[in-house]
Amino acid sequence: MADTTVKVDSETRDRFAAVAAARGQSVRAYLAELAIEEENQIKLSKATAVFRDIIARPGLAEAFDEAFPDDAPARRSAAGRAA
Repeated sequence: MADTTVKVDSETRDRFAAVAAARGQSVRAYLAELAIEEENQIKLSKATAVFRDIIARPGLAEAFDEAFPDDAPARRSAAGRAA
């Protein structure tokens, strides 16, 4: 992989260097890891949004409970207690 230069102000460079040193990493390794972590967070956020959309669909929980009755949670009364 070819090297390149990224220009940042000296305060930012120093902050990256301090964090990398505290983690026992070079700035290069820290930034590479940071980029991967951020990419994963973006993917996780998208997946979470899709998951929330799917589980919000009417009848989904009931259909799941019907298909997997042994895994269904205990029904709760209006008072919030298991029925």
